[in-house]
Amino acid sequence: MAVNLDGQDDSAGPVRGTQSLLRIGMIWLAANLVVTTLLTGTLFTPAVSFGTAALMIVIGTLLGVVVLVLIGNMGTRTGLPTMALTRGSFGIRGSLLPAAANLIILMGWSWVQAMLAGVTVNALVAEATGFYHPMLFSALCQAIVVVLAIFGHTGISRVEPWLALVILVVMGFVFAAAFGAFSPAEFAAIPVDDSLGGTPFITLDMVIATAISWTVLSADMNRHAKSSVAGVVGSGIGYTLSTTIAMLLGLVAFSTVLLRGHDATPFDPAVIVAEFGWPLGVVIFLSVMATNTMVVFGMVTSVVNAQSRWRLRFLPTALVLGIISVIGSTFLGLLNQFTDFLFVISAFFVPVFAIMIADYYLLKRRSYSRQILHERPESRYWYLGGVNWIAVVVWVVGAGLSYLLAYVTPSPVGANIPAFAISFLLYLALMLGIRRSGALGLRDPRDAQPTGHLLDGAEDTSALRLED
Repeated sequence: MAVNLDGQDDSAGPVRGTQSLLRIGMIWLAANLVVTTLLTGTLFTPAVSFGTAALMIVIGTLLGVVVLVLIGNMGTRTGLPTMALTRGSFGIRGSLLPAAANLIILMGWSWVQAMLAGVTVNALVAEATGFYHPMLFSALCQAIVVVLAIFGHTGISRVEPWLALVILVVMGFVFAAAFGAFSPAEFAAIPVDDSLGGTPFITLDMVIATAISWTVLSADMNRHAKSSVAGVVGSGIGYTLSTTIAMLLGLVAFSTVLLRGHDATPFDPAVIVAEFGWPLGVVIFLSVMATNTMVVFGMVTSVVNAQSRWRLRFLPTALVLGIISVIGSTFLGLLNQFTDFLFVISAFFVPVFAIMIADYYLLKRRSYSRQILHERPESRYWYLGGVNWIAVVVWVVGAGLSYLLAYVTPSPVGANIPAFAISFLLYLALMLGIRRSGALGLRDPRDAQPTGHLLDGAEDTSALRLED
């Protein structure tokens, strides 16, 4: 999946995809069979009923995957990763804003996953030897991830689909053990704790937020698909299956602990590992190593692709970000804020993706020209001073609305769906209205010119970079 980082190609600029539908599907299947997705499923009961939680997992996944595959297809059609694609709607310089937000979000994800792996390893080691030090194990897990991201990302991309099969086998064991101990009717009869303040739409919002959190990497992965069909179908099926299975597993495992009458803390891997044994702990560790490696790799790729003026290279960038990620993985208190972390991700990126989809598929007619690679005022995507201020304003409005609907005046239909719809429509209305006047550099006859993959017609595709 990853390009060859031999010191000459630092993953900057477009790449030509070669991965088949099956391969893309397996990569996405493996990517989300991870502990964070599994443990998200532990957050739903008893705040809502078991049946309601299961239904919202399915509906939320199907809604979220639509956004994921649309952004991913932009990567397949152009060859660019997600944050480089924001140049088309936010402007050459304006794209640095969502890129910076993306860096923060991915860093947070790498911390959370390393912490969960560390807590899991600590529980297994403590049970066997009595030695207890979750901060140490979290830092060690993240250090391994950083080494793999720098030197073994290509190998991980090849091994990860096979790891997915192992993970699925263990997940099957957990499902069998849970439903062998309790009937579906007993799961459905778990009493709802109204004091927790859960609702079906809060559950739905958390599931959609999971899809949004993965969408920041969707074009990074799908630009390696050999066709739009391979990217759309492969990622759509792979993500839907992995998310549904992983979240349902978390829901079932946590509900099993509740039915046994044990004390259960949501979003704590030690709780379900104690119930189902070391095989689940090993799966959690392996899934974090595989998935977090690609998160760190994607984080570095996003930084390298964000601009070309500084000519950032992969290895030194990876080392700096890697050191920060190892240090941050010891702040275990972040695990108690995971729900808020998910909502922050959705508040930041739901309007970004609404803007990107409206701009690419409707305003730019499913094409970005090679001028998206040019960091010069002559570029079509320079707008006004390098920034499309309409996109920036809509982003601020959408993010603010998402926050209001989540925390200040809770919406009866959640925050993500209204924030996406309003950001999408507001961006279209403002762009179409102002573009007619020719103001802000928003009207350009080149928008009507069809373009294909950004490597089409390039004289030297092996050396193409984001140009000055």
